[in-house]
Amino acid sequence: MDNKIIKKITIVGTGFVGSTTAYTLMLSGLISEIVLIDRNEQKADGEVMDLNHGMPFVRPVNIYRGDYKDCAGSDIVIITAGANQKPGETRIDLVKKNTEVFKSIVNEIVKYNNNCILLVVTNPVDILTYVTYKISGFPKNRVIGSGTVLDTARFRYLLSEHVGVDVRNVHSYIIGEHGDTEVAAWSLSNIAGIPMDKFCSECHQCEKQISRQKIYESVKNAAYEIINNKGATYYAVALAVRRIVEAIVRNENSILTVSSLLEGQYGIDDICLSVPAIVNSSGVEKILNVPLSDEEFTLLKNSSETLKSIAQTLDI
Repeated sequence: MDNKIIKKITIVGTGFVGSTTAYTLMLSGLISEIVLIDRNEQKADGEVMDLNHGMPFVRPVNIYRGDYKDCAGSDIVIITAGANQKPGETRIDLVKKNTEVFKSIVNEIVKYNNNCILLVVTNPVDILTYVTYKISGFPKNRVIGSGTVLDTARFRYLLSEHVGVDVRNVHSYIIGEHGDTEVAAWSLSNIAGIPMDKFCSECHQCEKQISRQKIYESVKNAAYEIINNKGATYYAVALAVRRIVEAIVRNENSILTVSSLLEGQYGIDDICLSVPAIVNSSGVEKILNVPLSDEEFTLLKNSSETLKSIAQTLDI
C-alpha cells in the first residue's frame, strides 16, 4: 500500500456514526469510491440516496450500497457496526455480544480483502480493535482503532476554552482506554510550546488541581452527557475518523492517539490501547514512547490491565 493513491473506502454500518462518517469523507474530496454495507439494506439505500443528492456540491465520488464482496479493492475498511448497550446490560455483556458480531463481520471482510487497513470505530473500541487483530490475522500496523483521537480533541477544546487560546495552539493527549480509565497527559500539555504548569503559574485565574480534575471529568464523561441530551454522539467522532483517514490517504506521518497493539511499549504487552503513534499509508508506522510522569505511567498501566482483564474473558 506504500505511496499509492487511496481511492476506495468501505464503511460497515450505516447508523449515526457510519452515515456521518460517509458524509465527512464525501466532503473531504479525498476519496473516489465509498461503499456502504448494512444488514438493513433499506437504511443503507436511504443513506446512499441522501448523500448522492448532494453530489453537485462536492468533488466527484461514487457512493453506493454494497455487500461484503464489494470490500474487494478497498484500501480502508471502516467498521462502525455493532450492538448497543441495553438497560441492565454490563460493559462485559456488550463486549461479548459485539465480539460475536465482529467474528462475522471481520471474517466476511477478509474473505474478499486481506490487503486493506481495518479501522475500528465501534465501542468498546480498544477491545474490539484487539478482537479484530486476533480474528483477521492482519499485521498489527494494519489494524487500527479510532481510540482516543476524539477524547484528545475534546481535551484540547476544553483546555482552549479554559485558557482563552485558539484550540489549534493547544497541544495535549488523552491516552489509554477510550473510556473510564483514560489518562490525561498533563505533563505533556502545552500552550504554544509553554508547558501547562508554567502557563498556569503565570495565569492565576483558577485553582489548578480543581480545574484540572473538572476538565478531565468533562472529557471522560462527555459521551454520557451528549447521549443523555440527544441520544447519540456522531459529529465529532466522524470528524475524528476523517482525520485518521486523511493521515492514511495523504501518507502524512501524522501523530495521532489511535488504538493499536502494544508489544512492550510502556511495559504493556498484548493489548490495544491509545498512545501517540505515527500514522501513514501503511497504518501505524511506529508507536512513540512519550515521556510521561510517574503518575501518568501508573495510570496508563492500570488502564491496560483493565482492558486485558476484559479481553481474557473473550473467546477469540
